[in-house]
Amino acid sequence: MTTACLAPNGMFVYRGNAAATRLLVGTAKGVSMLERAPGRDWSVTGLVLDGPHISSMLIEPVHGGVYAGVHGGGVFYSGDGGQTWEERSDGIRIKHVFSLGYAIENGQPVIIAGTEPVSAFKSRDQGRSWEECPDLRDMEGKEKWMFPMPPHIAHAKVVTVDPRDPKTFYVGVEQGGLFKTRDGGNTWRELDGYSKPEDLAYRDIHQIVLRPNHPDEVFLTSGNGLYRSRDGGENWEQLTQRGKFRLGYPDKLIFSPKDDRTMYICGSHDNPGTWITLHTANATVMKSTDLGESWQIVGNGLPEPMTANLEAMCMYTWPGGFDMFGGTTDGKVYFTEDGAENWRLIAGELAPVSKVAHFRLLLPGAVSSRGKRPTQAPA
Repeated sequence: MTTACLAPNGMFVYRGNAAATRLLVGTAKGVSMLERAPGRDWSVTGLVLDGPHISSMLIEPVHGGVYAGVHGGGVFYSGDGGQTWEERSDGIRIKHVFSLGYAIENGQPVIIAGTEPVSAFKSRDQGRSWEECPDLRDMEGKEKWMFPMPPHIAHAKVVTVDPRDPKTFYVGVEQGGLFKTRDGGNTWRELDGYSKPEDLAYRDIHQIVLRPNHPDEVFLTSGNGLYRSRDGGENWEQLTQRGKFRLGYPDKLIFSPKDDRTMYICGSHDNPGTWITLHTANATVMKSTDLGESWQIVGNGLPEPMTANLEAMCMYTWPGGFDMFGGTTDGKVYFTEDGAENWRLIAGELAPVSKVAHFRLLLPGAVSSRGKRPTQAPA
């Protein structure tokens, strides 16, 4: 496989035997395809799965199938690297598939889809049929789940599988909580040790990332900052504080394949409720070499300030190195091949790469629509 996907949610780390030659970008109007030949730079070669807003993407490594979670459209599948697509949503009763993940069980992929409204569905036959994990949608406290932007419906923002056990995985609800199952989604338990009554945003989960060589060490990005647990999510420490960290609204977090103490994080300076009044997300990329204790900006080549938000970031790694890609709410894709030190623009006129309607907050004449709880920041 020499293909990677760049989308607001789903899978963010891809692996192959050689450098990537194809990038599938999930946008608000379909999947844009970028390709490069040996010795040449990236170029946009087409728009596939034309039309729907792509919320999430992944490639499962057993068969190489590409999956796209669609806003209001279920799941689409490609068996030829993204060239052609077919809908595979039989059994998914909630058609907005917000997040995607996979586990490998007995040598075969199990695809997991998180939805809006919140639920989780699993497929063992490459998306041809799906079964629901019903207990997740009925968790205690669900009456507090709410996403601040209209229609104010919470979603399963992230699915993260423990690489040691295909039946153990986490689902993060934005906004609502962090949930863990050890039996493949039959039963769930909320992990809430990170949450405090004084938090600006209520249990606002963005990403759950397991440290590659120490998967009991869990990192959580949220609208309240970055957190770390050393015991599988039971206890948490907050690594960044609002107002004291460059990214007040961190999102994607990716470990370096060369050193699992090195991490990359992207996001905006503050929560989306400020974008309308400030007319900027002021986004960037940062790097830590000490497991999040300290950070530095590594955005050389990115606009400064960056008006759009970096709504997607992914990594493609192979035995000779790794590349990274970033996608923005104004339809641009940036690329780095030197560990995020230097970036360059490789696509500039795509549709927005955006979680739901985040991109609209930065359009001229945008009007704020806040959540129901006055103390809550937009997620």
